[in-house]
Amino acid sequence: MAERGPGAAAPRDEAAEEPEGGGRRWGAQHAGARELAELYSPGKRLQEWISVILCFSLICFNFYNLLFYLRLEHTPSVLVGIFAGVITADFLSGLFHWGADTWGSVELPIVGKAFIRPFREHHIDPTAITRHDFIETNGDNCFMTLVPLANMAYKFVSFSPEALCESCPWECYVFALIIFITMTNQIHKWSHTYFGLPRWVVFLQDWHIILPRKHHRIHHVSPHETYFCITTGWLNYPLEKIRFWRCLENIIQGLTGEKPRADDMKWAQKIK
Repeated sequence: MAERGPGAAAPRDEAAEEPEGGGRRWGAQHAGARELAELYSPGKRLQEWISVILCFSLICFNFYNLLFYLRLEHTPSVLVGIFAGVITADFLSGLFHWGADTWGSVELPIVGKAFIRPFREHHIDPTAITRHDFIETNGDNCFMTLVPLANMAYKFVSFSPEALCESCPWECYVFALIIFITMTNQIHKWSHTYFGLPRWVVFLQDWHIILPRKHHRIHHVSPHETYFCITTGWLNYPLEKIRFWRCLENIIQGLTGEKPRADDMKWAQKIK
């Protein structure tokens, strides 16, 4: 698929990459986008606030303790662990993104409105994420990292200093994985933001240290069936070359009879 230059596209260009829909209007005025946005509830907002506060409190606590137990001899294994954590986060971001884009529906109990709804809205109105504040953008990712963060904190208050020092490289891997999972949707938001980004974010995007804007546009060409990894995007090309997502979809469709992205297309075709 052809990629356009990063300087030429404005946010509304991304909406234009959606499928041709006759008279349908894409973006915030799309009927499906309006309906999905209205499903964002006060209860969901509260869950996001609690998740963000707990997540960043645990991150600070665990980071302090990791620094305390780090030793100079850990340096090579810590660097490898951090790199492995980034790669793992990128893969998990793709797996979760693919699952939420491809399967399930907004009508599912609990997870439908809470977790699948934003994915349906995003394909109809790709720049809606740029209008979300920090809490709405990052609340769900913070929620997903609470259990591993709490487990790490438990180890720091209950394990012996010797055991903690020995396991420090492994905990650095886990911590890097958690940090990049936590920041994935913020990185994703930046990939849809074409104006006013800090220079350091643009630098990271240009050097493909985090997900670049030009790279992510490939996913937003309908029917949104490729390039699901949204942390760094490093794994998108190799996974596409081995047809990883297509093979998974064929297996699941063969076992269940469910058609990939059926619910996504249903929302895209809403006209009122």
